[in-house]
Amino acid sequence: MIIVGLVFAALAALLHVYIFWLESIAWTSDRARRTFGTTPQEAQATRSLAFNQGFYNLFLAIAAALGIVFFAAGTTAIGATLVFVGTGSMVAAALVLLLSDRSKTRAALTQMAFAVIAVVALAVGIAL
Repeated sequence: MIIVGLVFAALAALLHVYIFWLESIAWTSDRARRTFGTTPQEAQATRSLAFNQGFYNLFLAIAAALGIVFFAAGTTAIGATLVFVGTGSMVAAALVLLLSDRSKTRAALTQMAFAVIAVVALAVGIAL
């Protein structure tokens, strides 16, 4: 189960790097506007907010990725802590999105799916 948890943590990290790219690099592109449902004017007006938000997603991905590295290197306590911090924060952020705007249910569940599986699988794997 630990391997499953780490694989899903890696998938969650990759997804959040992609979200970082959309928010911080490509925010005003057609692809990002389609993904987030914004007009060109809205994208331009919210560009600095999205830029900042993207870095939050990147930092969560980095925490999870570092956790995987530490875990693989045999420093399991530090590794597990970082994976739980990164993926747990991803789950918490997705819950905030879900509870604050029901029209974003699909986005919240997409953001949350890999991270939830990572948290549960790693917790079960460590407990066994």
